[in-house]
Amino acid sequence: MERDKALELLKAHVKNENMLRHCLASEAVMRALAARLGADPALWGLAGLLHDIDVELTAGDLARHTHEAARILKEQGLPEDLIEAVKLHNEAAHAGKKRSETFQKALAAGETVTGLITATALVYPDRKLSSVKASSVTKRMKDKRFAASVDRGIIMECETVGLKLDEFVELSLGAMREISADLGL
Repeated sequence: MERDKALELLKAHVKNENMLRHCLASEAVMRALAARLGADPALWGLAGLLHDIDVELTAGDLARHTHEAARILKEQGLPEDLIEAVKLHNEAAHAGKKRSETFQKALAAGETVTGLITATALVYPDRKLSSVKASSVTKRMKDKRFAASVDRGIIMECETVGLKLDEFVELSLGAMREISADLGL
């Protein structure tokens, strides 16, 4: 699937601007991760872009979230490894099934870190990614009260794909900076 068609598909299912920005940020991070890890940036980017396609359809119900996404993506003829990565970014909905592939772990960690990076940018006076330092993001990892809904354990899955936290945050922040105008940051 071409990126333009994927974005059109996403916008047909997701109307919330903040969620669309999250998906764009996740796409950018996944493209950067793919390039760093020797994977296909187009495929990984699509996974990042489409991973939350059913969030409004399921009304954020974590028990249902990603089941509808899998159905939609299958109907579109997307590859099974992409569908599995999307499904398993929400392990809780898949009865004991665990992320085991690099693609799956990268998507979970990559889409999760976007929340911490965004929250960090929003506490800066200018609310810009250009002002954020990777060290500020990693420092906020330790403060569980800051962006409390961001699961630090999932972010730490970056280490299971061969990236230390500092490198992962730097790469993710850099990817998000490249599209900062689209993110409003």
